[in-house]
Amino acid sequence: MPATAASPAATRVHVVGAEGVLGPRVLADLEAHPDLSSGSATAADVVVHLAAGDHDARAERRESVTEGAAAMLDDASAAGATHVVLVSSAMVYGAWPNNPVPLTEDAVLRPDVEFVYARQLATVEAMVDRWRRADARRSVTVLRPAIAMAAGGTSALAGALAAGLGQRYGEDDPGAQFLHLDDLASAVMVAVGERLDGVFNVAPDGWVAGERVRALTGRRVRVQLPERVAEVVANLRWRFQRGPIPPGLRSYTRAPWMVANDRLKSHGWSPTVTNEQAYVEGTEARWWTMITPKRRQELSLAAMAVGSVTVAVVAVTVVRWWRRCRR
Repeated sequence: MPATAASPAATRVHVVGAEGVLGPRVLADLEAHPDLSSGSATAADVVVHLAAGDHDARAERRESVTEGAAAMLDDASAAGATHVVLVSSAMVYGAWPNNPVPLTEDAVLRPDVEFVYARQLATVEAMVDRWRRADARRSVTVLRPAIAMAAGGTSALAGALAAGLGQRYGEDDPGAQFLHLDDLASAVMVAVGERLDGVFNVAPDGWVAGERVRALTGRRVRVQLPERVAEVVANLRWRFQRGPIPPGLRSYTRAPWMVANDRLKSHGWSPTVTNEQAYVEGTEARWWTMITPKRRQELSLAAMAVGSVTVAVVAVTVVRWWRRCRR
């Protein structure tokens, strides 16, 4: 849909994945920019690929992130596009206890091997880099955003991450970053307008400490459950909060993966919403308000099962303690 206010010399931008939570914001920014126009891929100067970063839509359609990216690059080549903007994710760094805090764009990519989505994003980044190196006229911007959310626009993946953070109740609770979708859209606009070439983290200034994340959730400090019971409880929480969650996601709630934003800020981008503001706005609707009656019934049964397991574990622990005392 071309912007009627655009000049004849306007840069033609094709947005892939505009149906996701970020797409409407990017399209609105394009329409408001006199030097840019959005339209089809057949004659685009710049292709913006949002679909790779939209885990929910891909999962619902059971589409491969890499297959979608390959099709996008083929279309970009056919159209004669010379610049691609890829919205990836900071999750490609992986969450590890020995991660530097914060991570810069030069850090080695170590996504959780069990989290297929993050591994596919790392592959897509390599694909667009090969596309860039195939023609000296081409350039590529790779954006690696932190957890992106907003009122009415928080994805299931972002919601699950937000719900899982701050649950360990220990000194090792990792910090977290929450990026507003409006700020991510503005980062896309900077990448398009400046034809940035390279990798850029996208995150607010600083991060929220683990104990502060827990305070924002409103949870009270509780007694630490035995490891095996805690694992069962965690699995049930992941299952019933926002639907099926991919394996490997939990590691991103247990170790740090905060990123530095200095490189993008040096090109004129600036976050307008803080971590805490983005979190509060993006999590305003509690997870239990989105559960269907059938899910509630399943959750009740699951809670009973967890209670039985907990009682059994406690009973076994007490019996073992009593036997040791008798020796």
